[in-house]
Amino acid sequence: MKSYIDGELRELGPEFSEFFDRSRTAIVSIDLHRGHLEDDPLCPCPAPRARDVVAPVDAFHAKARDLGVPVIHVRSTLRAGGVDDVAGRKSAWRLVFPLHVGAIGNADAHAIEGTRWTEFVTEVDARDLIVSGKKRLSAFYPTDLDFLLRNMGVGTLVLDGCLADCCVLNTAFDASNLGYRVVVPRDLVAGTNPHLEDAAMRIIAMHVGLVTDGAALLDAWHP
Repeated sequence: MKSYIDGELRELGPEFSEFFDRSRTAIVSIDLHRGHLEDDPLCPCPAPRARDVVAPVDAFHAKARDLGVPVIHVRSTLRAGGVDDVAGRKSAWRLVFPLHVGAIGNADAHAIEGTRWTEFVTEVDARDLIVSGKKRLSAFYPTDLDFLLRNMGVGTLVLDGCLADCCVLNTAFDASNLGYRVVVPRDLVAGTNPHLEDAAMRIIAMHVGLVTDGAALLDAWHP
């Protein structure tokens, strides 16, 4: 069992065993859909760094499924017409994010139900579960993710996806506050930029859960 501490992968003691108990673990894969990943000028909320984690995430999920670890895909979905956001009270990120990255031309189309932007880019297996309706920064809000996890008897969440410094970070805090153990494979998430990505991983490792690598997690799960 290994986790990053101050940027160094270290062995952990037996008190951390429940973080690696695959019998009570589920993978929660966050927002790996076209609305973030499409290489298209119309992409409404581009997260180009996350394109690089799609293949590693697919490979990790395939090995996890073979070990009996369930995969849950979470996607942002807003009602057509925008009442959940742009036609109601706008999300804060729509106001502050462009101050740092510049204007996003098609941002109003982000996550609108029934559009191609909510289609997953990662592989979705018949055994997987899907949680839709994420409308803000956490995979728990206002979805039925917590309801689903408790009915599955899950105690530990492995988070992958994007953005590391936004939705992954928010989900990690919510999961910890709800009593789940949190593990984030840092090679299976992507952030806005390397600086914020590293900061998010250090915050999670310091306050919320464990940060490791996908391979180290699979090794710990292997019977």
